[in-house]
Amino acid sequence: MKNIKFILLLIIAATFNSCGPYNFTGTGKIDAKTFQVNYFQNNAELIEPGIERTFTLELQDIIQNQTNLNLVNSGGDLMYEGEITEYRITPMTATADQRAAQNRLTIKVMVRFTNKNKEADDFEKPFTFFYDYAGDSQLVGGKLTEALDVIFERITQDIFNESLAKW
Repeated sequence: MKNIKFILLLIIAATFNSCGPYNFTGTGKIDAKTFQVNYFQNNAELIEPGIERTFTLELQDIIQNQTNLNLVNSGGDLMYEGEITEYRITPMTATADQRAAQNRLTIKVMVRFTNKNKEADDFEKPFTFFYDYAGDSQLVGGKLTEALDVIFERITQDIFNESLAKW
């Protein structure tokens, strides 16, 4: 009987003596209540209309969906700002008759992150990702939407990880 009580006590102690709070997004305790995402301008040499708005909304969405922070228009504890600096389509592979067999869309976003409560977390850095597609297809309509979804999902997740998850 004493052994059962001892084992039960050990199980209870181990349960309450864990590594700390855990959540499914990988963030620790966030020392903030609000965040703001300023409009990301499109300063790339090649302009695709509307991608700056799409990116800004995607970044807001990922932070809202993976934290309990409130989105504000100004005065946020956490502030994200920056610009799209590159939108480039390059041929990746060629056919025997020197035509592109595969193209790559690359987008680069420069991000400035400011944490009013912890200046050590501030950073300014570029985030880049790409999408490969067949050289004989045009990057318009649904194909463009698919490419932007893939690229922006990766870039926004990388920004989230860098600023809040600390991965």
